[in-house]
Amino acid sequence: MFAYYLDLAIRSLKRNPVLTFLMVLAIAVGIGASMTTLTVMHILSGDPLPGRSANIYYPQVDATPADWHNKNPLDMLDYRSAVDLWSAHRADRQALIVDSSVKVRAPEANLPPLMLTMLSTTSDFFPMFNVPFEYGSGWTPADDENRARVAIISGNLNDRLFGGKNSVGKTLRLKDSNVRIVGVLKPWRPSPQFYTVVAGNYANGDTAGFYGKPEDVFVPFQTGLEVNDGAFQQFTCWGMPSTPGHLQNSPCVWVSLWVELEGAAKVASYRDFIASYAQQQKALGRFTKTDTRMLDLMGWLDYNHVLPSDVKLQTWLAFAFLAICLFNTVGLLLAKFLRRAGEIGVRRALGASRRTVLAQCLTEAGLIGFIGGVAGWLLTLVGLWLVRSQKMPYSDLVHLDVAMFVATFALAVAVSLLAGALPALRASRVAPALQLKTL
Repeated sequence: MFAYYLDLAIRSLKRNPVLTFLMVLAIAVGIGASMTTLTVMHILSGDPLPGRSANIYYPQVDATPADWHNKNPLDMLDYRSAVDLWSAHRADRQALIVDSSVKVRAPEANLPPLMLTMLSTTSDFFPMFNVPFEYGSGWTPADDENRARVAIISGNLNDRLFGGKNSVGKTLRLKDSNVRIVGVLKPWRPSPQFYTVVAGNYANGDTAGFYGKPEDVFVPFQTGLEVNDGAFQQFTCWGMPSTPGHLQNSPCVWVSLWVELEGAAKVASYRDFIASYAQQQKALGRFTKTDTRMLDLMGWLDYNHVLPSDVKLQTWLAFAFLAICLFNTVGLLLAKFLRRAGEIGVRRALGASRRTVLAQCLTEAGLIGFIGGVAGWLLTLVGLWLVRSQKMPYSDLVHLDVAMFVATFALAVAVSLLAGALPALRASRVAPALQLKTL
């Protein structure tokens, strides 16, 4: 029976090509606009660590003085608190993180020095965040303790300096120090770049930095402090450092700490641990407050409002436009079906039920939606290409994955069926006797 309804729908669409074109165009444009913005939002609001983010946490304590009336602990830790929490080894894995700019060159490469971003972290960073390696591996916990002069570089930097070859064991010069390369990363682009997310850096609402590319050089935490001493950016300070350029004992927050905790019991235990630490530091006179907080990865991203506000606005506007297209399609379908009132009346007089007429009209609406979905998919590809051509930090991340491809057609058919529901219902209620009198 469906094949019969489909054949009738095709015949009906062919009889009114201009009206068919207008309905398909309305759905296609609405679908193209909404799916372009929805795809961008889907990509930018995704989970950067699928399957693991629920076990990743960001602990915070408040080292600010009493006259600082901040509602929550600041977004980063002072050096002593960060190192104290890390040295306690209360988590399954943990990583100290701080970044800075550094001059990089390779003695073996005949290239001028490069100014790149260096991430100083600890050995757990790589297994905790599922960082993939092309060559070599991460450094060991012993390298953290011994402040080993080792480094891991990105695949992009490896291509620039060593032509993509295995560079493990080669020398890299960072500022005025030599380090040995122990690993080269595969292409790795967590989206968003969660591990350096800091709300205070984007108080003006600019969240584009969350979608930048990862750092090109990774070194052990203490090694980075020694190699690039004085080049680390201060995040927030409530006093002047005792020694300019040396932040270890400064009244500033500038270090991040991420921990991995598997199971509710370990999470509860770690919360108690940081609360106890804050109380201990207050008793020692170093803290004036005992406020703490520990959000999981997705909660931290939500707190930072990572998704750009303009993307949210564009998505709402696109779906509002889709609603306008839906109402236009309703009007066109209503006009189309009611113009066929005589034909429908004859069919009803010959024994067709209201359900049969309703099914036929909905099949025609669904076919219009499917055709509109194909056209909308093409317009979505064009829209995403236009997004990629813009100079935005996340432009190269935008693509139409399988889920969004399926959603495009599902939305197109659903919209068309919704648009066709009222006209089809009106058509199925046509009185046969009244229509036969006019023939």
